[in-house]
Amino acid sequence: MGLGDIADGLSRGVESIGSTVSGAFFEPVIRLGVTGLSRAGKTVFITSLVANLLDRARMPQLAAAAEGRILTAYLQPQPDDTVPRFDFETHLAALTAPQPRWPESTRAVSQLRLSLRVRPAGLLAGIQGPRTVHLDIVDYPGEWLLDLELLDLSYADWAAKALQRAEGRSQAAAYMALAREVDGDAKFEEPQARTLADAYAAYLQTAREDGYSDCTPGRFLLPGEMAGSPALTFAPIPKPQGRKRGSLWREMERRYDAYTARIVKPFFRDHFSRIDRQIVLVDALGAIHAGPAALDDLRRAMTDILSAFRPGRNAWLSRLLLGKRVEKILFAATKADHLHHLQHPRLTHIMEALVRDAKDRADFAGAQTESMAIAALRATVEETLNHGGRSLDCVRGTLLDGRQAAFYPGDLPEDPQRLLGPAREGAETWLDEDYAIMNFSPAALRLKPGEGPPHIRLDRAAQFLFGDRL
Repeated sequence: MGLGDIADGLSRGVESIGSTVSGAFFEPVIRLGVTGLSRAGKTVFITSLVANLLDRARMPQLAAAAEGRILTAYLQPQPDDTVPRFDFETHLAALTAPQPRWPESTRAVSQLRLSLRVRPAGLLAGIQGPRTVHLDIVDYPGEWLLDLELLDLSYADWAAKALQRAEGRSQAAAYMALAREVDGDAKFEEPQARTLADAYAAYLQTAREDGYSDCTPGRFLLPGEMAGSPALTFAPIPKPQGRKRGSLWREMERRYDAYTARIVKPFFRDHFSRIDRQIVLVDALGAIHAGPAALDDLRRAMTDILSAFRPGRNAWLSRLLLGKRVEKILFAATKADHLHHLQHPRLTHIMEALVRDAKDRADFAGAQTESMAIAALRATVEETLNHGGRSLDCVRGTLLDGRQAAFYPGDLPEDPQRLLGPAREGAETWLDEDYAIMNFSPAALRLKPGEGPPHIRLDRAAQFLFGDRL
């Protein structure tokens, strides 16, 4: 352990102690991490959660709201001046406009502080007055969380693993053709490095669009202000024999090390290490629709993501957290409004099966976990239609082109292994069913005073994540 690690650990230890003392005697702070892979609905989740905590008529499963103990809720300036604010007002305006639209998705870390004035429950109700509880919501891309694994992998190990994964994906054909022609011992040339990095990034983007989840490095998908920098200009290439100084291999290795040291590590140091409660949003329906390979890729990606919540597995992360662990983790299958409510238990069971390995390890580490099917913003209504003499439980909503459509996605199996089994075995298609998805626009909202946007189980999710602290 270097002096920098020791100093970082000591400063965070003092900060953690200060936060604990402040929470016990003054105003408690709950840091809620919200993450998930692309199209899982992080932005919509945060926007709807905050709106429904400000106006709580649709939150009966949040005990403090149902009991009338939340006296008021209001937004405050966030405590971290160097982190962008989550643009709640703009996102809510998009969802509640006369012609509603989905807000822009998460592309970097952002934060929002919601403060709740809460009256205590139980024995304290008669002797203690209301107190303020701060909910600090930290929004970050799940693609960045996948990069945790890179902290334990050398460039040679990561390159071998990335090439092996790409070998079986049609989306990687163009990149693999380039990689096979590369001589890693040849003199490094910047144009060649740029061509390889661009081709690899294009492959990752296409793979993600086609439903794959395990696409690292995560910043290649969301580069932001780092686009074009040397730390993002590398790619996996076959390992050469010599690895000479000044060679392509040595420069790729150096840039990979810079990426992990200067981009990945600071994210975990500055943001992840301070989270108390965590929700991981998962577009399981999208992966099922994409096919067995995408579903198995999602399962493996979830296991990699959840390694971040098992600090004992990663020596560097264990030193960083100094014994601190996320207390509760919720795995939420999103877009439950794309299914009739009779299928929601099946979606929950699939979610539980997807994260079973990772969940068991998190439980062992002391974190309380739960899985559920949710829709942060309900965009459909249910109806039953007759088709060919058969009754179909459908959902109806507005498509992105403005047309109304009733939709039947297919019956999810009662036994999740009917999906996960073929996925593990490398099946190319589902044998029994074709599972479809449809992209709906947000429904036009007519909210009464005191109502937040309509949802499915958002109140149950809130109760699990932080209801005990209210």
